[in-house]
Amino acid sequence: MIISFLLIIYLSVRLGKLEGRIKGRQYNLDQLSKQLELPENPINDELRALIKDGKDVKAVKKARETLGLSLLEGKNYIDKLKFDIDNG
Repeated sequence: MIISFLLIIYLSVRLGKLEGRIKGRQYNLDQLSKQLELPENPINDELRALIKDGKDVKAVKKARETLGLSLLEGKNYIDKLKFDIDNG
């Protein structure tokens, strides 16, 4: 029982570290994309249209299906697009 508990703690710590590394890599990719002026993902136009129509849930679902994102990642992606629309 104690071994299982310690294993769960160990795996949780490792998972947290991996998530941090992934976020760091994503930040680096975003910065490179901006510097190289790479075109954004074509799905963003469709997602923006859904957002403007007030269909945020459908936009999250479409982002998840198209980009292979988790629910949280999809929501964050749509929130970023909404922020860009509002401050654009």
